[in-house]
Amino acid sequence: MLEQEQERLGEEIVALADRHGRRRSALLPILQAIHAKYHHISDFAMQEVSSLLAIHPVEVYSVCTFYAFLRKGREGKNVIRLCRTISCDMLDKDKVARQLENDLGLRFGETSKDGRFTLEWANCLGQCDLGPALLVNDQVFTRVDCGKVHEILEGCRGAFGVYGAGHGGHGTHKDAHATEGTPC
Repeated sequence: MLEQEQERLGEEIVALADRHGRRRSALLPILQAIHAKYHHISDFAMQEVSSLLAIHPVEVYSVCTFYAFLRKGREGKNVIRLCRTISCDMLDKDKVARQLENDLGLRFGETSKDGRFTLEWANCLGQCDLGPALLVNDQVFTRVDCGKVHEILEGCRGAFGVYGAGHGGHGTHKDAHATEGTPC
């Protein structure tokens, strides 16, 4: 990380500490804010947070590695998480998993080389009666099958402009079992 980048990140972390407080209880909201902006939490960021909150660096690292939604390493712009609970398993989650891996050219736990996608497992998305459940960034998709995998990923790729004008893009992806808007 360049010195200017470290300086800017340090200033942002100070602002977050000012906003959330310099107590132990501010640790998770500060880390979430850093992660939301940078898609990972660097060693430098962990050290800065540790210093500002007067918490041992190992404690900050422990929080970063405990929560699946906080990553020390870089993640893609679009993080796709498939529920792996028994409920989703009974509803053909394995077929959906294979389709995701094939369509993305990734295995679970990997990020695409272009930084657009990360594929991960989720322990529970709270949609047990509507499985298999899939989370793309903050958008939940339910009753996902192989055909819906194609639709969801096409919506993501359209948001990147991969298909060019007139094909995909923001606001064009529709899924009856998704929250409003495009997943990406």
